[in-house]
Amino acid sequence: MHRVQRQVEDFDEELRTLAADMTATMYAADGVGLAACQIGVDRAIFVFDCPDDQGVAHQGVVCNPVLYLPEGRDRKLDDAEEGCLSLPGAFIGCARPDYARVTGHGLTGEPVTFEGRGLLARCLQHETDHTLGTVFGDRLSSRARKKLYKQADALAVDYPPEWPAESR
Repeated sequence: MHRVQRQVEDFDEELRTLAADMTATMYAADGVGLAACQIGVDRAIFVFDCPDDQGVAHQGVVCNPVLYLPEGRDRKLDDAEEGCLSLPGAFIGCARPDYARVTGHGLTGEPVTFEGRGLLARCLQHETDHTLGTVFGDRLSSRARKKLYKQADALAVDYPPEWPAESR
């Protein structure tokens, strides 16, 4: 998961099937987002279903995402807890900008834009990071990263290798 994912070039039935499978996996794992690399597919695509800071749910698919974050005085950090379906059950504080906008392409190649605050901003950043070869643990101090992985190791018994395809 530490490498840039291959750009989506073909907006075809295979891509739509991939997105549907990813969405089903995300829901089965009670997640709010999932990138293709998390299921072993080398494509720059993610799906999400996530509330913003007002509790309004946003759903979508983004291929070839480009992330825009505030700079200067407009940049405010949110140090909320973050988790990842690749480390199920483990959460730790991770400072990220409280607003994010992502542009890219939808399933038919049409331009898409998603933006928001709160958990939605965190999700858009987290999933775009996956397509760029970054996992959220990379954004933590070594001490916090060690704590995160220790927590994930302790919870591993609750999440066998076939999870979430087979429920706990």
